[in-house]
Amino acid sequence: MARVIAAAALVAAIALIALALFGGSDAYRVKAVFQNAGQLVPGNQVRVGGKPVGTIADVALDDSAQAVVTLEVNDELAPLHEGTSATIRAASLSGIANRYVSLQPGPNNADRIEDGGEIGADETTAPVDIDVLFNTLDARTRRGLQNLIAGQADWYAGHAPEAAESTKYFAPFLVSTTNLTRELALDEAVLERFLRDTSSAVGAIAERRDDLAGLVRNTSTTADAIADENVALSSALDLLPGTLRKANTTFVNLRATLDDLDLLVNESKPATRELAPFFRELRPLVRDATPTIEDLRTLIRRPGDQNDLIELLQAQPRLADLTGTVFPRAVRTLDRAQPVFEYARGYTPDLAAWFTKFGQVASLYDANGHYARVNPVFSPTQLDAAGQLDSIPPSQRLAAWEKGALNRCPGGATQPHPDGSSPWAFGDCDPSTTPPGP
Repeated sequence: MARVIAAAALVAAIALIALALFGGSDAYRVKAVFQNAGQLVPGNQVRVGGKPVGTIADVALDDSAQAVVTLEVNDELAPLHEGTSATIRAASLSGIANRYVSLQPGPNNADRIEDGGEIGADETTAPVDIDVLFNTLDARTRRGLQNLIAGQADWYAGHAPEAAESTKYFAPFLVSTTNLTRELALDEAVLERFLRDTSSAVGAIAERRDDLAGLVRNTSTTADAIADENVALSSALDLLPGTLRKANTTFVNLRATLDDLDLLVNESKPATRELAPFFRELRPLVRDATPTIEDLRTLIRRPGDQNDLIELLQAQPRLADLTGTVFPRAVRTLDRAQPVFEYARGYTPDLAAWFTKFGQVASLYDANGHYARVNPVFSPTQLDAAGQLDSIPPSQRLAAWEKGALNRCPGGATQPHPDGSSPWAFGDCDPSTTPPGP
């Protein structure tokens, strides 16, 4: 009898172990539909706020060739709710199968996503790999990028210590650049006008690129003509000493100016002490950059039409004629538009809030009901001072409409903020026209 009991216990233990190892899992699972799987593989993590909360159980394709990723979520987060979004992210820039799915759970008061449910493609975001970015470039641009990377590799090959030494001078450069940028930003109006004018100038140059290419070509021809007149150039150099002697008087007059510059030089000496070692370290780098500089000749003059700097300079006269007419008109247009932008600027938060919140005012609710607060204009009743509803005669129900549209101030579409930041008394608006209620 004891042997029978022991054998039955052994069979039961084996059955329990088999059930634990091979039995079906009751873990909560949900499917997320992505445009592409973004190199996800089964076993990748599912995270919320950076914390692992599950794994990828399966990756498959649906009938529309979209990726269906099965997420197995831990019990602490299950079940998910409607409005949950999923994004495929990379744990680091290196590696291939290092992706994970980041979940943004929906509100707890929304409907639950049952076990085996689905997060639609409109709630998911697939990654954009760097190959997709490169595929947007044409063959010529990709070839140029490859040459740039290869040139940088040749430039720094064998000079890693020198390059590392030169980086310690990068911080002072950033500080100086920051100070310069800060000075430029002091007058934002002038800087903004400069950027707008520069944009217009670049656009005008692009429209006249054929003329500009001709200008570059003519400049190259001029340079070749000067090189052919080397004898005349030699004669001019012979006459240069006499010219310099006559310029001596001018240089003497510059002495007073140089004395004034001594103050600037003395103040600059502490900042320039590090230039000598920097230039010594930079000399090998410049020597290796010689082949790269030689390639600039191709940029200046290249066989063919409209493809070099010479032809670009040839278009300068016509470009000057064009900008002489366009720029004054653009300045007048911007001056006339300034009052319009100044008036519309104050209502920018109201307009942005309308774009973003108009579709949500009736979708969610709090303890007071829906977010939307409706104040009927043609109400048949009104509240008196005692809080009682009084009937309004039909002849007086249009009185609110006959008063005309409310002249609300910016921020006056909602109740005033306790800190007084809204509504903002701007222009001739009426800050007292705000909705009733707390």
